[in-house]
Amino acid sequence: EPTVHSVRPFADLEAANQALFKQASADEDHVVVTRETVFHPQGGGQPSDEGTLAMAAGHDVAARVPIFRVRAVRMDAVHDGQVLHLGRYIGGGDAGGGDAPLAVAMAPGDVVEQAVDADKRLLYSRLHTAGHVLGSAVRSLLEAEVPGFDELKASHFPDSAACEFRGSIEGRWKAPIQARVDEYLSRAMPVEIDFWTDDDFRREGLERLIPDRGLLPPGEDRFRVVRIVGAEVYPCGGTHVDTPDQGGPTTVRKISRAKGISRVSYAVAANSDVGGAQTTT
Repeated sequence: EPTVHSVRPFADLEAANQALFKQASADEDHVVVTRETVFHPQGGGQPSDEGTLAMAAGHDVAARVPIFRVRAVRMDAVHDGQVLHLGRYIGGGDAGGGDAPLAVAMAPGDVVEQAVDADKRLLYSRLHTAGHVLGSAVRSLLEAEVPGFDELKASHFPDSAACEFRGSIEGRWKAPIQARVDEYLSRAMPVEIDFWTDDDFRREGLERLIPDRGLLPPGEDRFRVVRIVGAEVYPCGGTHVDTPDQGGPTTVRKISRAKGISRVSYAVAANSDVGGAQTTT
């Protein structure tokens, strides 16, 4: 189980780490720092997990230390290998409600139990998988049709889900893109996770996808990749559903163009409208 490395008021973080959290309050928020986590830190266009940290069962002060509500998670920008969990104490045990006195707060060396908000994890996994399906559908249709075509970046946030492409994609392609997305979903293609070296990318003819080696953790030589069997492969550290159809219908919302870049936005149904989906981490 994860061990607390430190607990710091947000105001005490280095400027580089404060900049990672756009909505934090210097007066109210704390950061619990660990080296291990079950939370997915924000990155790759995917929002971070949310959830709670609590003292591990059997800890001699477990009944007195309040639960810590995690609102955002980032990798430490200053210290390699550390994970920052931003949030607030929400009371518990003898501490009552509200913010906890530091005398009963978590402390370095404490062993904690981490619980991810399963509904949000599932929603983000569905959005991320749908983004890859959309990117693959657009490439299959337009790679040879749009001069200078390439996939650029994507956002898998619920309120701004979209994929960006180099080249001008005309609005008339919206219906064909939707049809190709629907086709891919109907095929229930497995989502597979693997780890590739540079040579693996070259063997598959995907040199264009080789990431910057600076993104690898120290001592690692393999990149995590996600393959939607029958479609595309993406270097990706995000979470996904086991097959794209588990995410429910994906709707292509609109195509916008500016300065040679086309943005194709999309949406998925609410979690309550999708049953039985599992996430692949």
